[in-house]
Amino acid sequence: MPTYSRCAACKYLRKKCPSDCIFSPYFPLNNPRRFENVHKIYGAGNIARMIQKIPVHLREHAIDSLHFEAHCRVEDPVYGCVKIISQLQAELNWAQNQLVKTQAEIALVLNIYGPKEEPFSDLQVNEEDDSCDIGYHNFQPNNYGLQPFDPSVLGYGLS
Repeated sequence: MPTYSRCAACKYLRKKCPSDCIFSPYFPLNNPRRFENVHKIYGAGNIARMIQKIPVHLREHAIDSLHFEAHCRVEDPVYGCVKIISQLQAELNWAQNQLVKTQAEIALVLNIYGPKEEPFSDLQVNEEDDSCDIGYHNFQPNNYGLQPFDPSVLGYGLS
C-alpha cells in the first residue's frame, strides 16, 4: 500500500487526494496558505474549472497569478492588486519626469558650452619640429588655464 500524502487543497477541503488530483501540482502540502488564500477569493470549484480550461503548459503561471491576486485581496480587501499597480504607475511617471528634466538640463548645458568634440579633432601637427597644438574651443580661458563646468548656470543656486 503506497503512502501518498494529500496536497494542500485536499487537506484544506478535508477530502481524500486522488493520484490524479488537479490541485496537487500547484498547491503542495508544504505551502497551505497558498491554497487558503486562493480558495477564500475564488472557491475550489471555480479554481478547478479554471485549471481544466487552461492548457497544461500555462497552468502554473495562471495559478501563480491567481495566488498573487488572491494574496493582495486578502491583505487589502478594498484595493487588492490595484493598489500595487497604481504605485508602480506613479513610480513610472516619476521616472519619466526625471528623464525629461535630465534631458532638458543636458540640452541647456549643450546650448551653453556646445557639443563635446573629439579630444584630438583640433590636433595640429607641425612636421618641422614635431610639436602639437590642441585647440580648446569649448572652454573659456581663466587665470588658471581652462574654466571648469559651473553648475550655477543651471539656475539651481549651486556654487
